[in-house]
Amino acid sequence: MPLDCYKGRVRVAFTLCVKEKKQLFTTKTMVERFLAILKDVEEKYECKNWVYVFMPDHLHLIMEGKSEKADLWKAVILFKQKTGFWLTKNVPGIKWQKDFYDHILRKDEDLRKQISYILENPLRKRLVSDWKLYPFKGSLDFNLNEIIPW
Repeated sequence: MPLDCYKGRVRVAFTLCVKEKKQLFTTKTMVERFLAILKDVEEKYECKNWVYVFMPDHLHLIMEGKSEKADLWKAVILFKQKTGFWLTKNVPGIKWQKDFYDHILRKDEDLRKQISYILENPLRKRLVSDWKLYPFKGSLDFNLNEIIPW
C-alpha cells in the first residue's frame, strides 16, 4: 500500500504484536506508560484515537487523521520506535514484532462495527466473561459510551 494512503483524514485499524507473543500488557502501569506515548505521537501527527485494546501480547488501535497534514503511518512508526526504546531500557527481552497489521477503513465501512469487534477481542480470547469488564480498553479522544451501546 502506498504511504500516501495513510495521510489526511483517513481511518486505519492497526494491530501491533509483541515478538514471540510475550506477555507485556498485563498491568495498568504498563498500559498507562504506552498510552502516554501514544497520546504524544497522536498530537504530533494530528491523529485521533477511536479505540484501543491492549491484549497481553498485542495492541489494537483505530486511528484517524484530524487534518490533511495527518500521517497515521508515521504516527504508528514513531509510537513503535518510542515504546521500543523504552522497552529496551526497562523491559529487556521484550520487543515489538518488526511489522504490524493494518486495514484502511473505507468510507462505507461501519465504524461502530469495527470498534465493537476490537472491544470484543478479550471476550473471544476468554480473558473475561464480558468484554465490558476488560480493564485495558478505551479511547484517547472519544467517549465509548456514546459510540457503542453497552
